Amino acid sequence: MGRKGESITLSMREQDKKQLEALADSYGMTWGKKPNISRLLKAIAQGKLRIAPNHDWSQQRLKALDSGRKALIDAGKMDEAIEIAKLLQERSELTIPFQRDIEKFLEEPQAPWRQKIDNFILRQQPFRLTYQDAREVNWQFTVRFAEIQPIEKRQYLVCRTDESEGNQDIQELSHNWTLRLDRIQDATVAPIDTPWLNDLERIEVSFELRGGLVFAYRSKPNDLKIEDIEGIPPRRRVTREIFNTFWFFREIAAYYGDCVIIEPDNVRCLYLEKVRDLFEQYNKIDE
Repeated sequence: MGRKGESITLSMREQDKKQLEALADSYGMTWGKKPNISRLLKAIAQGKLRIAPNHDWSQQRLKALDSGRKALIDAGKMDEAIEIAKLLQERSELTIPFQRDIEKFLEEPQAPWRQKIDNFILRQQPFRLTYQDAREVNWQFTVRFAEIQPIEKRQYLVCRTDESEGNQDIQELSHNWTLRLDRIQDATVAPIDTPWLNDLERIEVSFELRGGLVFAYRSKPNDLKIEDIEGIPPRRRVTREIFNTFWFFREIAAYYGDCVIIEPDNVRCLYLEKVRDLFEQYNKIDE
């Protein structure tokens, strides 16, 4: 198997030998027309061929990795997303459509409009955004402040714009918009010459915690203060800063009567209006 001092002796079953010869043949490691195990081992030793773990990853693991890749894309962490894609690309367990999706992503990791938005946010550069929503309605915004936020397991472009027409929030928050990233298709993005603002529009709201929620409630990042209210049964008052009533209402609706909005009046009245609409919908069922 070579000159003296360079030879080794391998002891293996005939079945193992045939498998190594088949592997050598598949990689073109031959002597003449015959597969050559020595050349196969030399190629491995020189790093020309890599020894990889068995390709036995479950579909659940592959899907979990791909979900992580997509979450990183939404968060703007493209370097990490690309590394996961490269890892997936090496796996033989991928279906053909899955392989094509990964290859397409690696060829063009991020849509041009998303790259521009990330760059504008980083540079605090106001921009003009044009896109078509899920109802195929065209919108144009002059974005003066923006950030990418995860809300209820999705990623959103949360922004403050000059435009408020069509916004269904209260007047104080009518320039704030939350746009789902996966619904922004082929957006047109261009810089504009106007000042960048420091934050979204925000207001303070106060609400009371009652019943079991008094003890179960955990402070949220935007909570400004939490006060105990004297009396029986026990109650607590939370003062929080919000930028959107829709998401605020979705959170407190889960607590029913254990969470009651106190102020401001326009937020309280808007929530009460939604509760009344819900009550009427349930009454219609018996008609």
